[in-house]
Amino acid sequence: MYKAYCRTFQGVMKTTSSLLPWREPELLEGENSLRKLANLINKQGIESVLIVTDLGIVSIGLMDEFLEDLRNEKINYVIYDKTVPNPTIENIEEAFQMYLEHNCQGIVAFGGGSPMDCAKGVGARVAKPNKSLPQMKGVLKIVKKLPPLFAIPTTAGTGSEATLAAVVSNSETHEKYAIMDTSLIPHFAVLDPLLTVKLPPSITAATGIDALTHAVEAYIGRSNTKNTTQYSIEAIKLIFENLEEAYFNGTNLTARSNMQKAAYLAGMAFTRAYVGYVHAIAHTLGGFYSVPHGLANAIILPYVLEYYGESVHKPLAELAEIIGIADPAVSIKQNANKFIEEIKHLNDRLNIPKKVSGIVDRDIPLMVERAFAEANPLYPVPKILFKDDLFQLYQLIKE
Repeated sequence: MYKAYCRTFQGVMKTTSSLLPWREPELLEGENSLRKLANLINKQGIESVLIVTDLGIVSIGLMDEFLEDLRNEKINYVIYDKTVPNPTIENIEEAFQMYLEHNCQGIVAFGGGSPMDCAKGVGARVAKPNKSLPQMKGVLKIVKKLPPLFAIPTTAGTGSEATLAAVVSNSETHEKYAIMDTSLIPHFAVLDPLLTVKLPPSITAATGIDALTHAVEAYIGRSNTKNTTQYSIEAIKLIFENLEEAYFNGTNLTARSNMQKAAYLAGMAFTRAYVGYVHAIAHTLGGFYSVPHGLANAIILPYVLEYYGESVHKPLAELAEIIGIADPAVSIKQNANKFIEEIKHLNDRLNIPKKVSGIVDRDIPLMVERAFAEANPLYPVPKILFKDDLFQLYQLIKE
C-alpha cells in the first residue's frame, strides 16, 4: 500500500510538473563572459544589487574585475560574504536584511552551491516577506516573482544555476531541507571557465562527481522526460571525458568549460526529473556533520546504485554503453555493474574516500527518519526503500 501511495504521488507530481512555468536561465558562456554581466545588469534597469558570496571567494580576489565593471556601470552593490558551507537560516536572514537596508533591486550569487542556495533563500524572503524559511520548506510554497537573480558558479558541480531548489540548514536542529519552486530558477547564469581554474583538485573532484550524481539519479528515476534524458546523457558523457583532465590539469580551459556545461545540463535534468536516496542521505550528513554536499554524494553514489539492484540494471547498462565500456557479450546486469565499477574507479583516481568518517551511531536513527521523510513519497526513485534499507545504507557508508 505504501509503495502504491508513493508511486501515485509521484505520478501526480510528474503531471503537475509539465504544467509549471519552467524557464531556462539566459546564459553568458565562455572565457571572460563574466565581463559582460555588469552591462547586462545595467540593461535590466537595476541600480543596486546584493552580492551573495563567501570569504574564500573574496580572499582570492575572484570578484575584483566584476566589482570594477559594476562601478564603471554606476551600479551600487553591497556584499554578503559570510555564507558557510550548507548555508543556514541565519545566513539567509542576515543577507536579506542587507538587501532591504540597501534598497537592492537584484541579487547576484557568486560562488559554489552554498552562495547560490543562500541567494535563492534571500530571493524567497523578498518574494514572501511574511513567510519564514521553514514555512517555505517543500514544493511550490513561493509561487511569486523573485527579483532578478544572476548566478555565477565558481565550481562545476551543483548545477544550482539551472535549478528550482535552495537547500537550507537549521543550525539548531541539524535539519537540512530544500525549498523548491520554479520561481527560484535564476534568470541569468554565467558559465566562465576562468572562474574555475583556481579550484583545488579536491573540490574539482567532489563537485564533478556531484554533477554526475545529479545526472545519474535523474536518468534512473521514473520522472524522466525526453529532454531530461538527453540532458543527463550529455552531462554523463562530458563528465567521464573531462573530469579527470580538469582534476589533474586544472588550467585546461576546454576541460573546465566542458565540466561547467556538464554541471549545468545535470542541473537542467534533475530540477525536472528529481534526485533520489543519494541526495536524501547526503543532506543528513551535511546537516549533522557539515560534510560538503558534493563529497557526500560522491561517496554514497556507488553504494546506493548497488543497493537498488535489479531495478537499475537496464538504465545503468545503457549508461555503460553511452560511455563506451559496455560489452555486448555479457548480460545487462554485468554491464550495469561495469558502470558502477567505473564510478568507483573514477572516485579512486580522484582520491575520493570510500567511506564517510565521523558518523555517530546514536545519530543514525534520526538521520534515517529525515532521509526517509525527504525522499518518500516525493522522489521518483527506481525502487522504494524503507527505513530498514536506509539504516543498512548508513552502516555501509560509515567508516
